[in-house]
Amino acid sequence: MNRPVPQHAQAMRRHFHEAAARRGFSVAPAQEAAVERLAHLAGELRRPAWTFPRPPRDLYVWGPVGRGKSWLVDTFYEGLPTGRKRRLHFHDFFRRLHDGVTRPGARHDGQSAVDSALDELIGDSRILVFDEFHAHDAGDAMLIARLFRTLLDRRITLVTTSNYPPSGLMPDPLHHHLFEPTIQLIEERMDVLDVSGPVDFRRAAAPAAADGGRRFATGLCLPPGDAGPEELGLGAPQPGEATPVRAHLRQLPARAVRGDMVWFAFDALCEAATGVPDYLALAERFGTLVLDGVPPLAEASADGRQRFANLVDVACDRDIRLVLIGSAPLTALPEGQALTRDLDRTTSRLAMLRRPS
Repeated sequence: MNRPVPQHAQAMRRHFHEAAARRGFSVAPAQEAAVERLAHLAGELRRPAWTFPRPPRDLYVWGPVGRGKSWLVDTFYEGLPTGRKRRLHFHDFFRRLHDGVTRPGARHDGQSAVDSALDELIGDSRILVFDEFHAHDAGDAMLIARLFRTLLDRRITLVTTSNYPPSGLMPDPLHHHLFEPTIQLIEERMDVLDVSGPVDFRRAAAPAAADGGRRFATGLCLPPGDAGPEELGLGAPQPGEATPVRAHLRQLPARAVRGDMVWFAFDALCEAATGVPDYLALAERFGTLVLDGVPPLAEASADGRQRFANLVDVACDRDIRLVLIGSAPLTALPEGQALTRDLDRTTSRLAMLRRPS
């Protein structure tokens, strides 16, 4: 009964090393344990579910930005047979879950709202892959807790990545205690893999390997008053171009919409009461997003910094071109203020954007 596991695990190991070689690098020592564990899981998943007294253990892969977490789980996911698998960025999954739970007039026929929404999102998937799981919003803590409990109680294997160890989730000390039961559940029910290592691959990779032809990596960081490439249409917006743009559940004041490009002021998008669902809606409609008036983040509010980090996440993950016009945002942070992990991730991602020569 166990004989197929080593065969398929070996195939997944080979898949990892071949995928790394195609991108011009090798699996790093800090990634080897994760590759081995993911390969073993691939072997387990090739067995019929009825042969397991319980489903394979879930995996929580964490480490600093640029350590290849997304590459690891993406490569694993691509190497699995098609069917009964689902991969979603956590931002996107949580937006869809929240929409399903709060949909007006929904009837759940004896099921909870969360269970009903999960049924719609997951279907008959046997494995669910989340990228960049995090928890910041105390208002969402209970919904995330219910989500994790429901997923872990079903015969669905969960693989997720995070920049935080489980104990570092919901880092706000005022609200951390609300998430402690979920942290305990994660530590009990999931294998926690640390892929921390000395190399930030986003910074170390050669440009050709780093961007892979992605639109985000051809975005720009421009000082105020500089013009970008003509093909991006970066002439300053005129007053008559201002127009409201539908985001998630609201209209946002764009400075201009030019075909596949939308232009916003930093204050309108990051200092207003916007959220990840709004950024996802914009990413679904536009291929280029211009943000001007970007200040040093020391001058932005704490909420503005968090929204900016979330916006960069969405632009990178949904592969839209991001053009930032303004001061270098991550300079001049207050003396002694450590970057949050989210801004650390933002730093790594902004390093992918081109600067004018």
